[in-house]
Amino acid sequence: MAPACNTKAVCVMDTSAHFGSTLVERLLRRGYTVHAAAYEQGGFDKLKSKSISCENKRLRVFRSDPFDYQSIVEAMKGCSGLFYTFEPPQDQPSYDEFMVEVEVRAAHNVLEACARTETMERVVFTSSVTAVVWKGTEESRQLTPATPEEVDERDWSEPNFCRKFKLWHALAKTLSEKTAWALAMDRGVDMVSVNAGLVVDPMLSADNPYLKGAVEMYDDGVLVTVAIDFLADAHIAVYESPSAYGRYLCFDRSICRPEDTIKLAQMLSPTAASNPSPSDELRVIQKRIQNKKLSKVMVQFGSGRHMDLE
Repeated sequence: MAPACNTKAVCVMDTSAHFGSTLVERLLRRGYTVHAAAYEQGGFDKLKSKSISCENKRLRVFRSDPFDYQSIVEAMKGCSGLFYTFEPPQDQPSYDEFMVEVEVRAAHNVLEACARTETMERVVFTSSVTAVVWKGTEESRQLTPATPEEVDERDWSEPNFCRKFKLWHALAKTLSEKTAWALAMDRGVDMVSVNAGLVVDPMLSADNPYLKGAVEMYDDGVLVTVAIDFLADAHIAVYESPSAYGRYLCFDRSICRPEDTIKLAQMLSPTAASNPSPSDELRVIQKRIQNKKLSKVMVQFGSGRHMDLE
C-alpha cells in the first residue's frame, strides 16, 4: 500500500552517510516531516554541511545504533515511512567478512523494528547493483559478472561466488537485502528496494569497495553509476508511487566506452592527468543491464502524478 497523502512523517536512517543527508534535504524540500537518525555523531555535521538547520520545525534528529533496538524504534515512532541505507562506520571504513555480518544484522534489526511500528506503511531499502551482477559457481576459475543475458532487477549475485573472490561489498549488499526481504515478507512489511549503481558524490574515491571487480564489470557491460541527487529522487519516487513493488535498479549512466572510463577515473582521482589517453586494452562494450522498471516510475514522478506535498 502506498503511503497516504496526509501522513507526512518519514525516517531517514542513516544520516551519517552522505546519501542519507542528501535524502533528508530532498524530503524537507518536498514538504515531509523528517526524523533524521544518525549512527555516528558526525551525522549531524553532515546535515549542517548542507545548510539544513537542526532547528527546522519539520526536522527531528536522533542518535541511533543499529544494534540498539530501542534507539531504532524511538527514531521511527510516528513515521509512515523509512528510508534505510547502510555505510560502514568511520572507524571501519572498508568492507571485509566482519562488515558483511554487521550489515546483515543491522538490516534484520531495522526491519524487525519496522514490523513493530504500527504507523509504518512503506520501507525503501537502499541496496546495490553489486547485489545483482555477480554470478558463478564455487568452481569458477576467474572473476566474471552475471551471465550472457541482459541483467535486470530479477537477478541476484551468488553469495558463494562473492565469498570466493572476496567481493565483500557485493556479499554484504546481497545478504542484507535478502535478509530484509525475508523478514518483510514474513512480517507483512511493505518494502521496495533501490539497487544503486556506483554513487557519484563529492566523497567518491578509488578505494570505494563497489569498484572491486570494476574491470570485469566493464567488460561485461554492467558497470553503471548514479548521481546522488537522482538516487535520492528515485527513493522518493518509489516511496510515493502507489504501484511500486519489489526491486529497482537505479543508475543514470553506463560506462561502456573507453572515454567513459577516463571520465570516471578523473572523478575518482581529480589530480590525475587532465587529458589521459584511453587504454589500448579497452574496447566499446554493449550495455547489458537495464532499469526500465525504474524509468517508468521516474516519468510519473517527474510529471507530478505522485503525491505532491509542497
